[in-house]
Amino acid sequence: RSRGFSWRLTASAFAAGAVAAGALAGAAGGALGSLLPDGSWRPVAGLVVLLVALGFDATPLGRELPGTRRQVNEDWMARYRGWVYGVAFGVQLGTGLATIVTSAALYAAALGSVLCDTAASGLAVGAAVGITRALSLVPTRRIRDTGGLVARHQRLAALDSPSRWFVAAAEAVAIGVVIGALI
Repeated sequence: RSRGFSWRLTASAFAAGAVAAGALAGAAGGALGSLLPDGSWRPVAGLVVLLVALGFDATPLGRELPGTRRQVNEDWMARYRGWVYGVAFGVQLGTGLATIVTSAALYAAALGSVLCDTAASGLAVGAAVGITRALSLVPTRRIRDTGGLVARHQRLAALDSPSRWFVAAAEAVAIGVVIGALI
């Protein structure tokens, strides 16, 4: 606030960037997938992708996922206006794979968009990733000082293990849906 920054504007810019980037990445994946041959192989491939993701996310393998060790550049917060770094952070996180990947579900979503047969269905997958990333700011909306931020960080760190199980459960449900569609 001391520099005239607005949390709402920055958070809104982050959300817009995350959803737009996720949707565009998903649409690109869906467009690529539309070039692949049609057939019943798509849901089977989706099932395999989900099973592999679950294998990572429900076991210690998930702690060692391949990918970049890069995170968003925190120096931008002192250099740019809130809405600028909000959009930039949102774009990077909304694509899902441009920063540190903490769950195989992000890889599954990226591959899932390619398994779609249209850009529109890939866009829906990518937008869901972007919306999920945008919602990550909701728990911080009432924090007003450093002490509150530290306390929130400690609470979120305590939820690491339960949140990993939540992701694994969501993947298991998705597996059940795909199996149901195949039967």
